[in-house]
Amino acid sequence: QVQLVESGGGLVQAGGSLRLSCVVSGRTASTYHMGWFRQAPGKEREFVARITKSGFSTVLADSVKGRFTISRDNAKNTLYLQMNSLTPEDTAVYYCAARDTWGPGPAYDYWGQGTQVTVFS
Repeated sequence: QVQLVESGGGLVQAGGSLRLSCVVSGRTASTYHMGWFRQAPGKEREFVARITKSGFSTVLADSVKGRFTISRDNAKNTLYLQMNSLTPEDTAVYYCAARDTWGPGPAYDYWGQGTQVTVFS
């Protein structure tokens, strides 16, 4: 059974930074391409970033380019999302996800339970 557990969320002032982590258990993280999604209150879940199994290739949503960085440490079975220059519009529950195939869209095989990020001005 594959499990994803996010951590690192919290309350931060606009302009600040947070780093989210997602630990994979039950199977080696390098087995999966991985991604981050977020869902704000009253809105649909949206794509934030994704990364290949090796970590060599990444894709970021236009709304976070230049501010967020996705990375992974397969030796630690951990996915990261470094978030800088946060704005109140980044407030959401952030989810990590894993899938066998590379591509766009929300069709991931496994999801974490989410971690809340709240940015205040």
